[in-house]
Amino acid sequence: MLERVFAVFALAVCLLLLVRLGVGARRRHRIDAALSRAALRLRRLAWGLRHWRESRRAARQAARAARVADAAIRRARERGDWDGNVYRPKSFRKPPRDKMH
Repeated sequence: MLERVFAVFALAVCLLLLVRLGVGARRRHRIDAALSRAALRLRRLAWGLRHWRESRRAARQAARAARVADAAIRRARERGDWDGNVYRPKSFRKPPRDKMH
């Protein structure tokens, strides 16, 4: 199947080049300009699609980072005490002294 697609593409290119040889200089220039514009449009389309995908990926990563940051902030609020602007986590509290020893 893939070989047929390549064969059809090669045949189309060969026919286009044959037609280009058969026409005059003015038409050849117009054909070349039209093909150049089409190639530029395809290049811009490919560039736009690539950057659209990258921007979507960046947006997903930013949303995930925001969720992780919110979860960290929520955990910090729940696991400690605030005294003004000083945060004292519960894990810093000393264990009760053992009176036996």
